[in-house]
Amino acid sequence: MTDALTLSRWLSPAFPVGAFAWSHGLEQAVAAGWVRDAGSLSEWLADLLDHGSLRSDAVLVAAAFHQGLPPEEIDAEARAFAASAERLDETAEQGAAFCRTLRGSGGPDLPELTYPVALGAAARAEGLDLSLTLILFLQAIAANLVSAAIRLSVLGQTAGQEVIAGLTPRIAAAAEAAKTGDLERLASATFLSDVAAMGHETLQPRLFRS
Repeated sequence: MTDALTLSRWLSPAFPVGAFAWSHGLEQAVAAGWVRDAGSLSEWLADLLDHGSLRSDAVLVAAAFHQGLPPEEIDAEARAFAASAERLDETAEQGAAFCRTLRGSGGPDLPELTYPVALGAAARAEGLDLSLTLILFLQAIAANLVSAAIRLSVLGQTAGQEVIAGLTPRIAAAAEAAKTGDLERLASATFLSDVAAMGHETLQPRLFRS
């Protein structure tokens, strides 16, 4: 119960990491017509969970949790793996905010790490359950992207909840696959998502920072 309460607080929209400001390239995908409704949004997020950045972020969370390497080494891999300048800013700035807020609220004292590495290191420091950490992390990221899609007028709130509910089996599977934290499994094959993240750097007008 304590683990769930701690993680729910850390991954809540109320925890000030600034997640609302980032769309992970989704805004560019909407502008290009690649994501235009609930169905195409669901497919986009499913690909990120199965083959893309959400899958690799879960691996980074688990790698930091197991801490076979110092968190700074894992963090360097996370930064090198970012597919674009905005993706790097997204993970670095959210991670730094997460670490600052933890320090200010009586949590672990961590250096400013990228977001998934910071979460994994914090979960280890607090003795939290890794499986629960991964599942709630992936659900929180998916929910934030659905929220971004709602603000981009792709779908309504009820349809957004249907998308998140439909992703539940994929979230559980991605969390299970990432549990070993094997950095040799760090890979991504969602090239259109990476192209969207790169293209967003010059998109005007825009609502989001990525």
